[in-house]
Amino acid sequence: MPDAGPVVGSRSPFGERLAAAVGRRGPLCVGVDPHPSLLASWGLTDDAEGLRRFSATVLTAVADVAAALKPQVALYERHGSAGIAVLEELLAAAREANLLTIADAKRGDIGSTMAAYAQAWLGEESPLAADAVTLSPYLGFESLRPALDLAAETGRGVFVLALTSNPEGASVQHVGGDASVARRIVDAAAAENRRYAGAARGHGSVGLVVGATVGDAVQRLGLDLAAVRGPLLAPGLGAQGATPAALRETFGAAYGQVLGTSSRDILVGGPDAGGVRARAERTLAGLAG
Repeated sequence: MPDAGPVVGSRSPFGERLAAAVGRRGPLCVGVDPHPSLLASWGLTDDAEGLRRFSATVLTAVADVAAALKPQVALYERHGSAGIAVLEELLAAAREANLLTIADAKRGDIGSTMAAYAQAWLGEESPLAADAVTLSPYLGFESLRPALDLAAETGRGVFVLALTSNPEGASVQHVGGDASVARRIVDAAAAENRRYAGAARGHGSVGLVVGATVGDAVQRLGLDLAAVRGPLLAPGLGAQGATPAALRETFGAAYGQVLGTSSRDILVGGPDAGGVRARAERTLAGLAG
């Protein structure tokens, strides 16, 4: 396939825009996870209005601190159409604030269904369109083709689940030893990035999700994450136990591609936006130090 080149609306490819944001602000992604317990601790109701106030506060707090914002789609979906409407509002407000968004939707299917998911999260006309979306490749990496191609066309990005830190993940992702499922996903993402502009500079738009708490699994499975030449979304900082020092050890030569992601450890600073911002700044200082 030819170089992606300019995209719709002269939008630069996602990988380049993310690299620029990290250069300005540092490698922090803040998760927006409106768990019922967090809403309660903030004194908010567990409904659409509570979601709206929570989301707006987080955006205000981190808009000029984080490189990206990652709303957890499921925690909006649980409120039905009213929750989805709040998510649409958050994505639109983040665009106005010039803050990149990653919809944590973990979509994955085949054929026309995958194409519909792609249109929902990456399409130019969709109110749910984010700058990037998380995808699950466990129906085969090529099943993601509609999303991969639409992301390239629209200048958006994807983050493909590769090596997650939940205990159950190893039963699928680690299978195969030197030819593990995780390694095949890593290699496929690297090959995809080589097809488009930006990868030569390490700014590919096909990223991977690699848990911050996977420990030595990257080394044991022989994963060449640096060769992906795209961003590595690393959830699990803070509340799940990962530290910036552990991230450096886990990712090694690929640490420069890491987008460290923290949710609860930052969000517990609410309901005051200043408290959320202070915790985000502390996390960012650790990542950059």
